[in-house]
Amino acid sequence: MPSLSELARSHTDLSVDDVAWLKLLTADWQIVADLSFADLVLWLPDRDRKGFWAGGQMRPTTGPTAYVDDVIGTFVPSQRRPVLDEALATGTVIREGDPEWRDDVPVRVEAIPVRHGGRVIAVIARSTNLHGVRTPSRLELTYLDIAAELVQMISLGHFPGTAELSHHTESVRVGDGMLRLDAQAVVTYASPNALSAFRRLGLAGDLAGLRLPDVVRAVVPPRLRSGEESLSGLITGRLDGDTEIGTDLVTVVLRTIPLQPGAERTGALILLRDVTEVRRRDRELVTKDATIREVHHRVKNNLQTVAALLRLQARRIQNGAAKEALDEAVRRVGSIAVVHEILSRQPVEANVGFDEIADRLSSMVNDVGAVRSKVAIQRTGSFGEVPSEVATALAMVLTELLQNAVEHGYPGGADGAIIVDVSRQGEAMAVRIADDGVGFPEGFDPTSTDSLGLSIVQTLVESELGGSLELGNGRSGGAEARIVIPIAPRGRD
Repeated sequence: MPSLSELARSHTDLSVDDVAWLKLLTADWQIVADLSFADLVLWLPDRDRKGFWAGGQMRPTTGPTAYVDDVIGTFVPSQRRPVLDEALATGTVIREGDPEWRDDVPVRVEAIPVRHGGRVIAVIARSTNLHGVRTPSRLELTYLDIAAELVQMISLGHFPGTAELSHHTESVRVGDGMLRLDAQAVVTYASPNALSAFRRLGLAGDLAGLRLPDVVRAVVPPRLRSGEESLSGLITGRLDGDTEIGTDLVTVVLRTIPLQPGAERTGALILLRDVTEVRRRDRELVTKDATIREVHHRVKNNLQTVAALLRLQARRIQNGAAKEALDEAVRRVGSIAVVHEILSRQPVEANVGFDEIADRLSSMVNDVGAVRSKVAIQRTGSFGEVPSEVATALAMVLTELLQNAVEHGYPGGADGAIIVDVSRQGEAMAVRIADDGVGFPEGFDPTSTDSLGLSIVQTLVESELGGSLELGNGRSGGAEARIVIPIAPRGRD
């Protein structure tokens, strides 16, 4: 299905600003569809004025749809739908005389010009399924009255507003709760859900006939009224935007849309939603996130303590083999500590940027004995982000392979260079670690080696990471290790 931008670019002469305005409109027009109990289709005039292209479609959540199929991307020639041509030419809202029939359903159609920058740039067809029409209640009549004002605002270029909204406010629907204010901020109608939300805030009695600012100040404690000036503008209906109000126990999101179908503002539409449970879950997630990061921090500290104790023990041992074994244990513990340190600084659900880990491990491995300043380790390519559950095993693998290259590739502390080359191929990562040292001895068999480090690498790569490992000598004669591991996107098994 083509996007609005693609259709506008391919078939119309709309400017970038025009398309941006239409995107704002279609991001907010669910409100109009729900208040109208009608489908909305955005029709873009063809650059050659041969007809219209359907650039957007919205079905109501408050009534039956008039469209069984999607129409985005379809073309309607000029005069096929005269109301579209007339609305584009006159810049006024046009209603079709007799209902049209679609799939045995009578549909009433209105054409609404979309104005931007003083020009009519598109037309919205509002189609009402007449099978869903019944004797309207006061709620439905209020919906339709507000919809008529918003339609007029679209035709004048006063809707949509340009205020940035929070993600919770963007999800507020007409059915969640609705208030109609007059120009003096007096509530002329409150839907049952809106009244229930205010009663949970502490209101006793009805909302109708009360000034909303007075009600909010009565139920919301002063210490919880952040941004008093902005809040005042929103609850009086003068500003377009959103805010939250609440008590220590209840939180309600408000979305204000000033209504100005002509020269003067007639009042405001306020949509609201009780988000108490959402905010409670948010607080739980923040607490969980902080707790898990604190655990990673403490694990890192404990691992560093273990490494320090092993280092002290190594200094007291005279046996060379035992001392070397303890030094290797210190490096292995240190590589795990580096991963936990990085995890302690990141959100729990986030993947781990592994480049920083790899570079720190390279530096740590290079600080070994007499070769600490003679072997240069260089990374080419980027590991990118990896799942946190992969990071620890991958860090161990990288540490062991680099340590093996430094220790065995340059006897006598010779100068050298090690390349860590990384590439991502779809959902797999390939890592090549190549040195210019003496290489593996002739007849080397990685499956029968007694090297603990290489055994750890093979176990981690094949069993823990589900990848493959190849060891051998490169073309230059130095040792080369190649690993390929799957890096599935987060959330996939």
